[in-house]
Amino acid sequence: MEDERIIVRSAVAADVVFADEIIHEMESSAIARGSGISKRSAAAIIEKIDTGKAIVAVTETGEWAGFSYIEAWDNEQLVSNSGLIVSPKHRNQGVAAQIKTQIFELSRSKYPDAKIFSITSGLAIMKMNTRLGFEPVTYAEIAHDQTFWDGCKSCVNYNVLQSKNRCNCLCTAMLFDPKLN
Repeated sequence: MEDERIIVRSAVAADVVFADEIIHEMESSAIARGSGISKRSAAAIIEKIDTGKAIVAVTETGEWAGFSYIEAWDNEQLVSNSGLIVSPKHRNQGVAAQIKTQIFELSRSKYPDAKIFSITSGLAIMKMNTRLGFEPVTYAEIAHDQTFWDGCKSCVNYNVLQSKNRCNCLCTAMLFDPKLN
């Protein structure tokens, strides 16, 4: 059986129908991997879609296959690439790499002068980030906005972050600086 073609594109208003599926998969994938991931609400996912800050992957028949979004922090000096998730049915097909590339391009087009960051505990994401020009950095070099760090409260590793005075955690922080690339 041939794999169905997957389309990776900017999310549109009609994609809000995938919000519940996206947040469910984010949570269940984090549990299955035993890794930390900040929980998102359906309303937060819908807001990213409605404001043009999301990339979605869908099959030709309209089935959800993957998602990621961006958010600007610290007066738009920093942009996070966040929430990258691929449906288990569509993993190991290069979908994550396509989404990562497009979310990076969306970040660069919306915020051309901003530094872009990503925090992850996943090796695959670290490799994708490295290919795009990201470098590992300390947490001091990413968002200082308290709202960003409040998003970590739902992560299973939040106590580690707090015990380290927000200097480090189990995730690796990676940064792309447009002035250096």
